[in-house]
Amino acid sequence: MQHSFRKQKDTPETGHSSMHIRRIVLDVDKSFSLPSLLDIAKSIDKVAGVEAFNITVTEIDMETVGTVTTVEGNNIDYAALVKAIETTGAVVHSVDELVVGSHMVEFIRRRR
Repeated sequence: MQHSFRKQKDTPETGHSSMHIRRIVLDVDKSFSLPSLLDIAKSIDKVAGVEAFNITVTEIDMETVGTVTTVEGNNIDYAALVKAIETTGAVVHSVDELVVGSHMVEFIRRRR
């Protein structure tokens, strides 16, 4: 008897439906003037699974503002999160941290 299992490929379009995202840290840039941090926050706050988040400005230059956005929750909808941020006019550059599973796992820096 032959079994064929096809795992759904995880992509932003599928929202990582097979993963239980608890924390995601994103590198997000916005233009200097718009959107405001409040505009981005209002949009993130509406995303399914989001319980709390922090937007921290890390860099400012003549045209752009760089931020690190940390989002925590229960089964965060990744695709909806990226869409919510980018709908405001901001851009998600990368995922810098991802915590997935039934509980939070904290990063422990190795000592050398």
